[in-house]
Amino acid sequence: VIPHITDEIKRRIQLLGQSKRYDIIITEIGGTVGDIESLPFIESVRQLRYQLGYRNTALVHLTLIPYMAASGELKTKPTQHSVKALLENGLQPDILVLRTEHPLTLSLRRKVALFCNVDPNAVMESIDVPTIYEVPMKMHEQHLDEVVLHKLDLPADSEPDMTAWCALVDKIKHPKRKIEIALVGKYTELPDAYKSISESFVHAGAVNDCKVKLQYVNSEKLTDANVAELLGKKAAILVAPGFGNRGIEGKIVAVRYAREHNIPFLGICLGMQCAVIEFARNVLGIADANSSEMEATPHPVIDLMEEQKGITAKGGTMRLGAYPCRLREGSKVAEAYGRLDISERHRHRYEFNNDFLAQFEAAGMQAVGINPDTGLVEVVEIPSHPWFVGTQYHPEYSSTVLSPSPLFVAFVRAALENRKEK
Repeated sequence: VIPHITDEIKRRIQLLGQSKRYDIIITEIGGTVGDIESLPFIESVRQLRYQLGYRNTALVHLTLIPYMAASGELKTKPTQHSVKALLENGLQPDILVLRTEHPLTLSLRRKVALFCNVDPNAVMESIDVPTIYEVPMKMHEQHLDEVVLHKLDLPADSEPDMTAWCALVDKIKHPKRKIEIALVGKYTELPDAYKSISESFVHAGAVNDCKVKLQYVNSEKLTDANVAELLGKKAAILVAPGFGNRGIEGKIVAVRYAREHNIPFLGICLGMQCAVIEFARNVLGIADANSSEMEATPHPVIDLMEEQKGITAKGGTMRLGAYPCRLREGSKVAEAYGRLDISERHRHRYEFNNDFLAQFEAAGMQAVGINPDTGLVEVVEIPSHPWFVGTQYHPEYSSTVLSPSPLFVAFVRAALENRKEK
């Protein structure tokens, strides 16, 4: 396993280097030093450093400095033992980043440097901050970027321009407005399952100078009887992605409520598929419309891709990665992106069934995003609705703090408009 992991990391680094767009490549290994799960990856990094050369690599080790409230002390022993465990695996960290609730004194940093065999200026404090996006600013204040460049024998000729980043962080910390958006999903007991989506709302909220508070709604508990109570006061509704038929009917209830009450709606992947199913049942009058993923039906408005119908295993058979999409001029999605040709990432097997496309478009749900190579429907929209969009792709995957997803930005803007009207 270890040689395979090492070779794969090297192959990807070589590919990135060949693109001539990267000077530094950052790889993160999660988990804790000493855990069985992380051992193959740690050994791969050891081999990689040996093969690439120690001046071509810099190892940053993140550790915890716990605070003992009873004695009022910050304890360094966990960090010392963590570095010792790393050394036992053949890795000497170049830089230590110390997670802490309280500021670290200069003497404590020097103590850590001495017993962990690193330079004093390579011991960084990572203190708790209101938003994770403030961490790069704190690291820059301690010259982490300069220390890394020095370790790699790279020039530090100019000061990085943090103006845009700092401005967005300031908006995240001091929003002028607040709105509440419902996220309807089946994994709401584990909010981190939707981490990419929640962070996309942080990015989009900053652009719109507002804080988006997500209200997680379990689709398994959502019914016609309680949908008004749970969703009626929300500025917008997002139906989240997922797999399998658990909680599907609740998602469909949420879609119908958003559609019939003119509430801004965004459906992602399975959320878009639920929007298609709901429209087929309640607008087209096809009562047994469904996805063939959920059950056998004579009206599979969502179905397997033709080339995958003979495949039963999941995993590599899914449509993964970025695919092109051509947007319809004049659509809300095209307005959001500001262009007609986009590329977004996918993770699914089932698709809109084009056999029903004419019926949908005649009734008012338009296919406004099409894969130009395959003809598959990527985006649906209801033009008569204030803002109703479903995407087969995952716009949250490409959202960053400096380049927020245009679709999330437009969705939050629509939610603000909806709240203003009320």
